[in-house]
Amino acid sequence: MADLKNPRLIWIKGILFLLLGVLASGLLLLQAQDGKVALLLAVAIWAFCRFYYFAFYVIEHYVDSQYRYAGLISFLVYAWRARGGKAPGQQPDHGKGANRQE
Repeated sequence: MADLKNPRLIWIKGILFLLLGVLASGLLLLQAQDGKVALLLAVAIWAFCRFYYFAFYVIEHYVDSQYRYAGLISFLVYAWRARGGKAPGQQPDHGKGANRQE
């Protein structure tokens, strides 16, 4: 599958993700109607966003400057290899798009 490059389609995709998240969260809150559920949902969303930032930005800019983010699966492969005792920055490839230059 080719990369999405049309800016208009990228914006539409982002807005659809936002609407999907708002709809799913709203339906969960309507079903539960509980402040505790709302708080836990907000904390879960915040934590997942922070993890994504960690995988996307922090590793590449503060931990291993050789690593190039190519998606969450690429990050999981990187983390698994790093867990196996290889020094950061010594992984030969990080999945599709690993040689991407920014």
